Amino acid sequence: MTPRCTDYRRSMLADPHSEDPELRAHRAGCAECAGFADRLAIFEARIGRAMRLTQDEPAAAEHGLAGRRRGPAVRWLALAASLCVAVGAAAILWLAVPRSSLARDVVAHMAEEPQAWRSTDVAVTADELAAVLHDAHMRLEPQAGLVSYANSCAFRGHEVPHLVVQDGRNPVTVMILVHENAARPVNFDEGGYRGVIVPMPGHGALAVLTRGANADPAEAQRVAARVQGAIVWTG
Repeated sequence: MTPRCTDYRRSMLADPHSEDPELRAHRAGCAECAGFADRLAIFEARIGRAMRLTQDEPAAAEHGLAGRRRGPAVRWLALAASLCVAVGAAAILWLAVPRSSLARDVVAHMAEEPQAWRSTDVAVTADELAAVLHDAHMRLEPQAGLVSYANSCAFRGHEVPHLVVQDGRNPVTVMILVHENAARPVNFDEGGYRGVIVPMPGHGALAVLTRGANADPAEAQRVAARVQGAIVWTG
């Protein structure tokens, strides 16, 4: 899907009846987006029918058609069924518009704290590390390695621990994302960073990144396993 397709679908979700010439031109030349627009129209029609189920009842009574009215239970079952179909269609349409991946957001965050990427043998103090980890309800055992940087960072609407662990000569960034979910480990290579996101069942996910042309994905996986094994959950 191209960026133009993404823009088109977002615009249509915001205003399905838009007459913007650029949107019409894109639809005319893109079969996939034309199909998306057709599904959106079907979704709107189903919502309309569901809403009319209740609106038609007073009109029927007013014209003496009470005998043709549906019973309350049948009417509400039909309304609930129609709304379920509409909600399902809405979910499918929403998923058709790509959103930023977790890996991409993690990489974007790295640009905000370049000072963290330095090789050093000086660790943060135990009190500094404990303060950063406190809100994540965890502590870190020494086998995690030397933690040279610890900060609480805003990420996707939450404050999360952002650490740097020294691994030989290379600093490795670790973000503890207790508010995120990962179904399985995901390796990524974006914007000069290589890393892995691993699930922590019941406790979110762990993102581990290395950087540079010679960055080794195996290093990120090794640090991820070491840090995960050193976490002690306190709440």
